[in-house]
Amino acid sequence: MGVRVTLATPGRVELAAPLAPNINQHQTVFGGSASAVATLSAWTLVHLGLKRANVQAATVIQRNVMSYEEPIHGDFTAVCTLADDPAWQRFIRTVERRGRGRITMNAHLLFEGRQVASFEGDFVALRG
Repeated sequence: MGVRVTLATPGRVELAAPLAPNINQHQTVFGGSASAVATLSAWTLVHLGLKRANVQAATVIQRNVMSYEEPIHGDFTAVCTLADDPAWQRFIRTVERRGRGRITMNAHLLFEGRQVASFEGDFVALRG
């Protein structure tokens, strides 16, 4: 898929992906590749946030929805930011107390500086 990390902090993850290995028969980005890169950006943000909170847990995706607003005709970027700090704090406390927790993450795909797709996914963290 050729994905590379351009930014990875506990508050924001940006991943870049080229068109060539992710191309479909219409010469645009394959939807499955777009979804995978968006999912990876959100998963990475959850993983980094857990690590920063010193919580050792496996992170898995439980559910996701992808909305495509227009075709992606070239290299693209997935961006996920931590938007709701109170929800994040509840998530961390729940994982620490119960050994598992769930959080909804949102990401979007950018092509030539504009949003072309959006992602929403529920991630579950499991301790032990």
